[in-house]
Amino acid sequence: MISIILDKVLGGIHLKVDVELPNSGVTVFFGPSGSGKTSVINLLSGMMRPDKGFIRIHDRVLFDSEKRISVPPYERRMGYIFQESRLFPHLTVTSNLRYGYREGGQIVFDEVVELLGVGHLLKRRPHHLSGGEKQRVAIGRALLTNPDLLLMDEPLSALDELRKEEIIPFIKRIRDEFYTPIVYVTHSTHEVERLANNVVVMKNGVVTAFGPVGEILPTLKTATMKEAV
Repeated sequence: MISIILDKVLGGIHLKVDVELPNSGVTVFFGPSGSGKTSVINLLSGMMRPDKGFIRIHDRVLFDSEKRISVPPYERRMGYIFQESRLFPHLTVTSNLRYGYREGGQIVFDEVVELLGVGHLLKRRPHHLSGGEKQRVAIGRALLTNPDLLLMDEPLSALDELRKEEIIPFIKRIRDEFYTPIVYVTHSTHEVERLANNVVVMKNGVVTAFGPVGEILPTLKTATMKEAV
């Protein structure tokens, strides 16, 4: 299991999270803007430090405030996919994909290129790619680090609806074909429905619900419909 206990004061929000996530599939952190979703994955990645807490991925303790353990970000073995692709503009797609590539893991270069359908793009530079193509390359680059955990911070939010529908099948294939667990941040019930195995619902920095998507999704849809009225 992935054990996450986080306690962090962020401005006017007191973030408190205590959940255990499965070792596979997609766990979506869902909630409105300002609920603390992105802060959770920044704390997991080491980009931010909890005031108190405990993080264990599989059998590795990454943070333990009581024992004063804090593994630096570059040693946490996490892949991070941002809202924007953040590709290196001066590098080709091949070089971007190979940046940080860790060989010897379950995920290999040719397999990722085939899965994401970017073989015809390998010699191009980012300014010659569409938004959807850039995000596919960004996903591939994160995967090829062979991470213990893949973090995705609203990876579709900068794309139009057509590009979103282009990317979702690739994320589903990653979920279904690799053993790498994914923590996915979104405020979209559509993305929850299409991608999630489990859902952590957040509001004002605290977890208000957690469970399998089949149990949580009907409540989310009902709440969304009430807000729209």
